[in-house]
Amino acid sequence: MSDLSHLVETLRPVLDLPADDRIQHLRQQPHWIGYTHSKRILEKLEDLFQYPRVDRMPNLLIVGETNNGKTMIASRFQRLHPAADNVNGERHVVPVLLIQAPPSPDESRFYGAILDALGVPYKPRGFVEEKQYKVLHMLRTVQLRVLIIDEIHHILAGHIAKQRHFLNVLKYLGNELKIPLVGVGTMDALRAIQTDPQMVNRFEPVALPRWEMNRDFQMLLASFERILPLREQSLLAEPKMAAKLLALSEGTIGDLFALLVAATVRAIRIGAERIDEDVLAKIDWIAPSARRRAIETLT
Repeated sequence: MSDLSHLVETLRPVLDLPADDRIQHLRQQPHWIGYTHSKRILEKLEDLFQYPRVDRMPNLLIVGETNNGKTMIASRFQRLHPAADNVNGERHVVPVLLIQAPPSPDESRFYGAILDALGVPYKPRGFVEEKQYKVLHMLRTVQLRVLIIDEIHHILAGHIAKQRHFLNVLKYLGNELKIPLVGVGTMDALRAIQTDPQMVNRFEPVALPRWEMNRDFQMLLASFERILPLREQSLLAEPKMAAKLLALSEGTIGDLFALLVAATVRAIRIGAERIDEDVLAKIDWIAPSARRRAIETLT
């Protein structure tokens, strides 16, 4: 067997598995790669988590391109602060709750999403006031410290009056519970928040930019290479290969990882055991912008 120093030690036994099992392992395992921007945002989230309860709590708005790792960071933070048994009560302690905003700025569905995430039964068609009371009661009971709302740009799906009402709901929730709110979404989320001057002052925006050809990107590729179950070194961080991968993924981490997984699967199936330009040429990869254009032609 080749020198396997390019892989994390825990991954090396996976190479002894049949090809299909290796591929399944690759697709099923959660893959967290810490990088400069993600670490910076996680630090900001941790600051919010430790923030004392005051009358006006700080909030955070994480914005960036679709498929560029925003939700992954939010999920990582939630895993760092998991739910735990409450020795003094019936309910678990849930320090961090991650929910998805409803498809439109709907107060009732928003409360429903929170109750669903907590596993609390409720009447879907019940009065909004009843759901609001139950949400406030339950979030106090589980001792919530940070509420993260993914896809918060969905606010823009409603007319301006509903947008403003939904923002008032968020404001009320934060004020009542004295907890930080974290919004996660595309750049449209900034426009949504800007419809309310008070919300602009309460939410600090932090952006996840597209990747560029620099040392950080090469370090990211080197980290990815260590978790891809291939027997040979691919040298993904070498300038020529890195530039190729950047161009194909168009600078988003989600597309980069999907590209690397597809290339790894191909390399395993054809026995290449490394990712090179020949393997990349054989995976029929379609760049994100080309996929969007193809979809637009169908609508």
